[in-house]
Amino acid sequence: MKRTLLALALTLTVAGPAMANEALAKSKNCMACHSIDKKVVGPAYKDVAKKFAGQKDAVDMLANAIIKGSKGVWGPVPMPANTQVSAAEAKELATWVMSLK
Repeated sequence: MKRTLLALALTLTVAGPAMANEALAKSKNCMACHSIDKKVVGPAYKDVAKKFAGQKDAVDMLANAIIKGSKGVWGPVPMPANTQVSAAEAKELATWVMSLK
């Protein structure tokens, strides 16, 4: 167990925040409907970053959508609320999504 945690900590330290945030997205089941560069059920994260690029409130708006869900932004399929995601985690995920190019 200690080795596994140490390996994970080293991986995240070496790989940096991008991998840590992708791991957070996987742990919160975001990747069941999203992918970094391909549409799945929801839009690709890179498409989200492109759509909201330059909007000063994009991170806060996305963090709110992560927690409360949204509908109509990307078509008829709604994004359900993710109540298991804390406000801090939602902001971290939204910041990561907006950093993707």
